[in-house]
Amino acid sequence: MRESSVKQDSLDTQGACGAQTPAGAQVPSNAQAPSMDAWLAEAKAHETAPLCGMYLTHNGVVRELPKKLVRQGIDDGSTVVAMNFSYDADGLEQARQRALQMPGIHYVRCWLNEGTLQVGDDIMFVLIGGDIRPHVVDCLQWLVGTIKNELVSEVEVYG
Repeated sequence: MRESSVKQDSLDTQGACGAQTPAGAQVPSNAQAPSMDAWLAEAKAHETAPLCGMYLTHNGVVRELPKKLVRQGIDDGSTVVAMNFSYDADGLEQARQRALQMPGIHYVRCWLNEGTLQVGDDIMFVLIGGDIRPHVVDCLQWLVGTIKNELVSEVEVYG
């Protein structure tokens, strides 16, 4: 698990899942998800806090419903029992830096899990702080979309 934080920070390795996992590798997840309460407290104490009128979070979680059912309506009766998850840590930091360049955005923090995740496990947390709601919503939409579409490998395991 790695975390990408506010403007002056780079990726910090936290815990036993610090090394990037090759796509499809089955590495047990033992990552400790961050506390959103702690993250928000830290964000509100950060030097950029006076510039932020809104904070918005995203918490992605492994679900039982297969992606093909949710996104394409294809129901073959299968259910997800696990997910092999990995991501591009350098790409995540680059995306976070780009997010900080978006209009009105002053605080961006990301945490992504990795390894073999079970249904209900946290996949990612993203926290965006900015001046007004439209800027923060647009940034969150862009950053999570970039992470999901360009920076991660999610291989569903069916049971």
